[in-house]
Amino acid sequence: MNDADDIGSMTFEAALAELETIVRTLEQGAAPLDESIALYQRGDRLKRHCEARLKAAQERIEQIALGPDGQPTGTVPFHAG
Repeated sequence: MNDADDIGSMTFEAALAELETIVRTLEQGAAPLDESIALYQRGDRLKRHCEARLKAAQERIEQIALGPDGQPTGTVPFHAG
């Protein structure tokens, strides 16, 4: 399994946890240059994965539609903005 496949199958929470670990490692500055570059690249892929997962979740969010009497009448798709 390559790196992209590995990240693509990760949950949002697992990807975010790994991204946080990478950020801490890079902030400490203890990793050699080549390792830091590889960590940065993986971190970028993890960040993009997390953003995509969040966007997909946002698109699935629904809000309850209320009728004139204030009672729920169903759901409508979530629209940001």
